[in-house]
Amino acid sequence: MEIEHINEDTIRVVIENTDLEERGITFLDLLGNQKQIEKFFYSILEEVDIDEEFQESEAVTFQVMPNNNGLELFISKGANFKEEMNQLTGLGDASLGSHSDESGHEITDEVEEYSLDDNETKEAIIVLNNFEQMIQLAQSFHMESGASNLFTYKGQYYLHLIFFIEEMNEKTSEEELAVALEYGEKSTISSDVLNEYADQIMKTNALEMTRYYFN
Repeated sequence: MEIEHINEDTIRVVIENTDLEERGITFLDLLGNQKQIEKFFYSILEEVDIDEEFQESEAVTFQVMPNNNGLELFISKGANFKEEMNQLTGLGDASLGSHSDESGHEITDEVEEYSLDDNETKEAIIVLNNFEQMIQLAQSFHMESGASNLFTYKGQYYLHLIFFIEEMNEKTSEEELAVALEYGEKSTISSDVLNEYADQIMKTNALEMTRYYFN
């Protein structure tokens, strides 16, 4: 783990995958659990902030930049930590980790409201052998309107797609699904099984999150 003091208010920490492994955590673990994100960030802060200048600050901002070997963590004083965490966890165009309660309810309500108005939806679940397939799929496949959730189950990844049929104009759900199936296979496992037994690592905007962090 490399530490660089950019200025008196910002520390840059380079955390390699081996550093994550030593802590028993992976980047995908961080994507799936907001509490784990906060715990991990603060554990790093305790390690690098020897003089406790940052820990005694009224507000601290954490910004993360994933890379092929791990991630870079920028820790800054004098910023609103709660607002920054909201940006990292789902209120922006892309997010790191689970959605906060507030943003999560808003997104869930959007899906539920669409369905409650008797608008047609179509669902499909695609099984992927590894996360690299998910990255390739996300880079090539852009949903016109809908939601995407990513699960892990028995060593494989499952992408749950929900198409908002009434809001699709440029392509049909069948055409969009055909593009997605170039990178995986259609699964016979239902969304109920995934919700019950699988681990959800990205919620609602899995495609956008993957494109943002693994471009």
